[in-house]
Order: sequence, then structure tokens, then C-alpha cells
Amino acid sequence: MTSKTQTACPSCGGPISDADRFCEACGAELTPTAPSTPAIDTDTEPTVELDPGTTAPTPPAGPCRSCGGVIGPEGYCENCGTKAAKPRDHFTEQPATWVAGTCDRGIRHSRNEDAMAIAADAEPGSRALLVVCDGVSSSLDSDVASLAAARAAREVLVAGRAQGLGTESSRIGAVAARLKAAADAASDAVLENTSPDSPNPASCTFVATVLEDGLLVAGVVGDSRAYWFPDDAEPMALTVDDSWAAELIATGVPRHEAETGPQAHAITRWLGKDAPDHTPRTTSVKVTGHGWLLVCSDGLWNYCSEAAPLADLVRQTAAAHNGEPLATSSALVDWANAQGGQDNITVALARL
Repeated sequence: MTSKTQTACPSCGGPISDADRFCEACGAELTPTAPSTPAIDTDTEPTVELDPGTTAPTPPAGPCRSCGGVIGPEGYCENCGTKAAKPRDHFTEQPATWVAGTCDRGIRHSRNEDAMAIAADAEPGSRALLVVCDGVSSSLDSDVASLAAARAAREVLVAGRAQGLGTESSRIGAVAARLKAAADAASDAVLENTSPDSPNPASCTFVATVLEDGLLVAGVVGDSRAYWFPDDAEPMALTVDDSWAAELIATGVPRHEAETGPQAHAITRWLGKDAPDHTPRTTSVKVTGHGWLLVCSDGLWNYCSEAAPLADLVRQTAAAHNGEPLATSSALVDWANAQGGQDNITVALARL
């Protein structure tokens, strides 16, 4: 997502906000200002809790990841001034042994605007619900809105299990209707976290997959993606981006050229107050064998977009981590950070 404009640190030129006391890049103390109205700290911790029952985040206890020093009550190292990592910067979920995900701030961004919410039944391959939302960096409070949206969508998907009229087509239609209801709930959550007079209303992408009894249905709004990588068949992308790049690809422009151009990540649909339409476009596939289901933000696919090479990456990473979904998702995040980590990164996996 495109980042919004920030002021620069006078020492190193790194991005800072009005409310920062220290530069996150070099640790330099910043000259305090006294604005006539309270400044909005775009890097504050969201009020949406990461763990059920937690009403507000607590300052990290330390030690500092940069120098090992003590983290003060305001969240900065008392020795070097580095801002401490927050719970929202990096978190994981694993509702079952075969389903897990990792969400990470990346290297270049000052906050994590990605979010995920996943659920699964205990029996491997039975039922899994994976939701990923990527907050648009140019909008205010997108970190709060994306997390609220992902969780609202998950709750809708967990609550329903429509089977249609018993035919395959009616079953697909029933799941697609649930994905639309999930996107509606996610959109409502974004609106609830948007100030009515905001000049840049909160917004985010949406992708969700429903796996139930051998049927896999994916729905998308924006440019977060879902892939299916069967062990014994060709890997496939389940979603097509709502983006200028995807429109260029559809006209015949080579994928690499379209996805690295100046408008590569300009999305044409999203969730938010100013969204033109948030009805997810859906696709379905019958799952008959073993494989990996991947749902991710562009922080991962930026570095490996096409299905075949991305499938190879997932398989090789999984093999190096004994096929364990949580360790594999974490390792894929580490891989994306090693490529540059220029965006927030979310990787949600289900091993069938």
C-alpha cells in the first residue's frame, strides 16, 4: 500500500510523526513541539485488543531488541532511545495444528497495518476460515480498521455453515453468500473506526477463504490474495487483484512489468467509507488431495507473485520446518523481510 507523507528526522532523514520523542531509525531525541491542538499520533497502539479480554496494550517489559537495555514506561529504551516493539507489530494465530498465521510490521513501515483472523476445526482438512485485511497506508487509522474488519468477517464465517439445497452449485452459492455477509461485516467495522469528518477515511483490502468438507471458496476485494498449492497438481491463484496492475495484465502487459510499474499497487476496490463497491468476487475449487492453502497480503507476494514459484517457496519452506504451519508462516515472513520487508507482511496457511 502507498505510504502517507511524514516529516523527517533532522539527524538521519528517517520518517517521524509529530508525537515521536525519538527517531525509530537512529534513536536521536527529537525537539518537542507545542502544537495549539493535540497532535494525532499515527503510531499509537490500536484500541482493538490482540488477545480476548485485553482492553488496552501494556508497554513492553524489555529488554530492548537493539541494545538489551531497559524499556521505559513510555515505550522507549532508556539506554539507546529505540522505540520498543509493540504487540501489534508482530503476532501469530494457530487455532488448530494444521492452520496458522503470522502477521508482521516488516522493516520499512513504522506500524503494522496488516491484519488477519483465522479459525479452524481440530480435524485436519475439515474446516478452515482464513481472513486477511491490508490497511491502506494513506488512510487514517487503517491499522485499527483492518484488525477490526478481519475479526468481524471471521465471526460471520464462524457463525454460519449453510449447505445450500444439497447440490454442488447451491452449496457454492451458499458459501459465496456467507463471504458477502463477511465482507459486509468487515466494511461496517471499518466504518465504525472512521471519523465522520476524516479527510482520509480508514480503508483496507479484504480476502477470505472458506474450506469445508472438500470445497474451497475464496472471496476478494483489493489486492490481498489466496492461492491453492496441491501436492499432485498445478498450483493456482484463487483470486484476481482489484488493481491497475491486474487490469494491465488483462490487456496483455507482462506480469512483471505491470507489477513493478509506478501504479503497481493502486487498488480499484477496497473496504471503507469511500469504497465504490465491496462485494467480493468469488471463485471455488473442489479439493480432492493434499496441499497448502495460502492467504497473504502483498507484503509476501510482492517478492514472488506467480503461483508456481510461490508454491515452490512454500513447499521448500515447509519441508525445512517439518511441515508445521506456524513455523512455516513465520519463516515465510522472515523470507519476505530478508528480501527488503518494504511492506507489512501477513501469511496464513492451512495444510490439508
